[in-house]
Amino acid sequence: MSSLPTDDAPPDRAAPASSGLVLVSTPIGNLGDISGRAVASLRAADLVLCEDTRTTARLLSAHAISARTAALHEHNEDARIAEVLAMLRAGRVVALVSDAGTPLVSDPGYRLVRAAIAAGLPVTGVPGANAALLALTLSGLPPQPFLFLGFSPPRRAARLAAYAPVRAAERAGLAATLIWYEAPHRLAEMLADLLQAFGDRPAAVARELTKRFEEVHRDGLAALAAHYATHAARGEVCVLLGPAPAEAAAEADVDALLRAALAGHRLKEAVAQVTAATGLPRKQVYARALALAGEENKKDVLF
Repeated sequence: MSSLPTDDAPPDRAAPASSGLVLVSTPIGNLGDISGRAVASLRAADLVLCEDTRTTARLLSAHAISARTAALHEHNEDARIAEVLAMLRAGRVVALVSDAGTPLVSDPGYRLVRAAIAAGLPVTGVPGANAALLALTLSGLPPQPFLFLGFSPPRRAARLAAYAPVRAAERAGLAATLIWYEAPHRLAEMLADLLQAFGDRPAAVARELTKRFEEVHRDGLAALAAHYATHAARGEVCVLLGPAPAEAAAEADVDALLRAALAGHRLKEAVAQVTAATGLPRKQVYARALALAGEENKKDVLF
């Protein structure tokens, strides 16, 4: 949207909601990055639902906000829904915040929002900080289209399996900047798996955004993987990968993945690994692996 903002919003939209569920975006690091509407909405709330009440308490204290808080996280969200819906039906205002950034973006709250919508209760929001979008604008990578994929699975096999359908979509024509969140202690492993699954292409690692030690490291994916293999990262991390090249993946790409996998694994394991990484049919990968293994055997005989 390119139109300039105006100050002629209707009074019922400019002022805090008088009832309903309000999704309030909070700072991702710098406590100053909160809007006047967000502060007003939190002050007007009968209840503020938060991932961690201790984290939100620091934000509320910094802005002199006195509000009743309660935890809403992955493990208790379903149990909270009936209570919150009852409050909304009684005309109360319930604000929902995450520890940092925009609620529901890799954070709890989706099930509550869906339940409120299904019940015909008002749901509104106060926009604000979002780490993925800020990282995208700072990355130097194409800003649109982009695909936000949340956190990668913590284990390697699951990560590669999660990347496979994205690679398949790229082979079918998807050309978008890809964005993930990642924990700092898993960053090196994740980058290595991204390199195996997607190949080397422009990428960026953004961490500690809006904080004192903010850093955006822009380079090829191979260079980033090599760097973070020996340099531990700290703080919240966003990983961005540039769009796939226009051409479809060449057979040579599969061969390179198979050779790397065969160097350290048995044929069956190598085939499973490359199948997960590429999204190609297992029979096709297996046939190519047999062909490569045959070529290597011939070399051994000749030399």
